[in-house]
Amino acid sequence: MNAARRDYSVDRRLLPMSGMALLIGAVSTAAAVVLLDLIRLCTNLFYYQTLSLAERAPAGHALGLWAIAAPVAGGLLVGLIARYGSDKIRGHGIPEAMEAILFGQSRMSPKVALLKPLSSGIVIGSGGPFGAEGPIIMTGGSLGSLLAQRLHLTAAERKTLLVAGACAGMTAVFGTPVAAVLLAVELLLFELRPRSLLPVALACACAGFLRTLCFAAGPLFPLHTPPATLAALGSCLLAGLACGGLAALLTWGLYRVEDGFGKLRLHWMWWPALGGLVVGIGGWLQPRALGVGYDVIGDLLNNRLLLEAALALLAVKAAIWLLALGSGTSGGVLAPLLMLGAGLGAALAPALPGGSPELWALACMAGVLGSVLGAPITAIVFAFGLTGDGSALLPLTL
Repeated sequence: MNAARRDYSVDRRLLPMSGMALLIGAVSTAAAVVLLDLIRLCTNLFYYQTLSLAERAPAGHALGLWAIAAPVAGGLLVGLIARYGSDKIRGHGIPEAMEAILFGQSRMSPKVALLKPLSSGIVIGSGGPFGAEGPIIMTGGSLGSLLAQRLHLTAAERKTLLVAGACAGMTAVFGTPVAAVLLAVELLLFELRPRSLLPVALACACAGFLRTLCFAAGPLFPLHTPPATLAALGSCLLAGLACGGLAALLTWGLYRVEDGFGKLRLHWMWWPALGGLVVGIGGWLQPRALGVGYDVIGDLLNNRLLLEAALALLAVKAAIWLLALGSGTSGGVLAPLLMLGAGLGAALAPALPGGSPELWALACMAGVLGSVLGAPITAIVFAFGLTGDGSALLPLTL
């Protein structure tokens, strides 16, 4: 009883930790703005040869076959940064944050805070099929860890500020503070105690308020589906099984790709360039497979793509994403998983009674994400936060 009371009691460190968490929330939001600007800058440089921060998708380029060279150049640059800067920038961000917490006493280096967004901006801006959320999770976590190290805090307090920065970064990109807090609980904090949860929640809330100064307010993918009928009960179960199968296939495929690169008699510095070559060829075949792809996710959720066109696009997206990620480059996985999950739902929709095509795209989007990350509660609330669709909560949960 005494131990339980100590775990949930308020001590004198909670107030200063909360103040530092608010600061980390603000700094992580600024870092997210810088990263997204960097992606836009690199996209304009690689595909339009202009110095601009204008919002442009790689798919609109007029380079022809020369567009294949853009991801190769981006991969080569990132390989050089990883070898001569820090190899910690490799990967998609969430596993690296978990590794720092579990094995590194929540210590992260200044190099990671600087080089992770730089490398991710180059990769995504040159057409890499990734999202910005993983890099900003890693960057926000690095900023929280650096502040904690500067102030000589304990390992537990360093962990709290690392997670606060990581989840504030996710909030700044997606505008989903509650889902970000749940991500902390399910994947990063490894505990459910006010001493760590309250600072993380404050950092996410701060990022949620501040992002409205820089980005449009409201859900990223506004959606309103009609309420599901009783027939959706069985359909949800079938959709969930399909999501688990796709998640297992993607995970298995990524491990096989990583093993394949590991067998190459070539220094790992060159692997991202090889992955970039595959990305370039895939992007030449399906230009909308390049980059973050929020526009494609919106089209899938709103049933605006023909099924055959969607399946061809998603097949290329899955292939280039697995090969690029397995090459050890830098980029996030949440946006690609959202796209692939929504595509699965669009493909299954004609065979699933009880709901609209939009509902099944949303449900499978959350199902695939929750299954791959091992964070189902986060995925449910994340899907709701991205769309604001309250009528989909029950099917999402099932």
